[in-house]
Amino acid sequence: MKRITLTLLLTLTAAGAQSAPTSLTLTGAVTRAVTQGVDVTTARANLQKAQANLRAVRADPTSIITTLTQAEQDVAAQAAALDGAKLAAAQAAVTGYVQAFEAAQRVTLAQAQANLSDRQLKIAQARLAARVATTLDVSRAQNALNSDRQDLVSAQASLPVLEAGLARTLNLPAGTDLKLSAPGDAPKLSVTLAALQGGLDKRLPSLVQAANGAALAALQVRLSDNEYTPARTLDDARTAQANAQRGLDDGLRAAQTGVRDAYRSAQDAQARVAVAREAAANAQAALRNAQARLKAGTAAAIEVQQAQVQAQQADFSVLQAQGGVWRALAGLGVAAGQDVTGLVN
Repeated sequence: MKRITLTLLLTLTAAGAQSAPTSLTLTGAVTRAVTQGVDVTTARANLQKAQANLRAVRADPTSIITTLTQAEQDVAAQAAALDGAKLAAAQAAVTGYVQAFEAAQRVTLAQAQANLSDRQLKIAQARLAARVATTLDVSRAQNALNSDRQDLVSAQASLPVLEAGLARTLNLPAGTDLKLSAPGDAPKLSVTLAALQGGLDKRLPSLVQAANGAALAALQVRLSDNEYTPARTLDDARTAQANAQRGLDDGLRAAQTGVRDAYRSAQDAQARVAVAREAAANAQAALRNAQARLKAGTAAAIEVQQAQVQAQQADFSVLQAQGGVWRALAGLGVAAGQDVTGLVN
């Protein structure tokens, strides 16, 4: 009997532990993504492997210069790949977190809108009974309520999907119950475009590999430019060097363009926050006016409820604008190979 009781207690305890929500902040989510993400873990292992190989090559007295150079370049490439994996993981975490948090707020807003439409339907029905409205007015109010209820259902259905996607991004167990805090304000974009465009060939994994290829090709030219190497070999080496350099230059131009576009997107996103906040302030002022008019007897309660929903919608727009800044900064970080969110160590 004691064994059964103990087993039941342990089962209930485990069930309670599983049902307890996991509280997360945006900072915590990104930290987990860049330390425990699958791609980051793989990239870290590849870097350690490359470092071990470099140590072995350096310790081998028979290693030739090309072998040593390639081993050193592999370490540089894998280090850039790890940094890139961290930035990509941070972007995925930021996007997933913001979407999931917005989805939860969208449910609240949709519920408020449905409540408003339900009240408007009741008013239309009452007006019809008093013969100051038509059946068409009631039909329109019913259609509006049906639409708002469907929006609510859709919002409620999308929330667990987005939370599950975030949990997967953070390498959390399936079915984890997440409790997300508000993302908060994103930092101002303080770094210049020129600074982000500089040194891309030392930060972006694809450009690091291209730069390594160009450097190795240049080394092959130097090694072939002597009296004992056939002229044809030198010509081939020079052709390979020119091709590698063109590939690097082309990739660098494309990357700089990508950084410029991402930079402008971040600037635009930050500007939209100010616009959304101004609209929210106006909505709050309208709500205060409606409440004052209700108190003075010159407005109906439904007008206050309408103003409340409009204020909620305006606040949600601010939240979306702030989320847009976070996503834009995370995207800029990936494009530039440098964190600008302040969330990646």
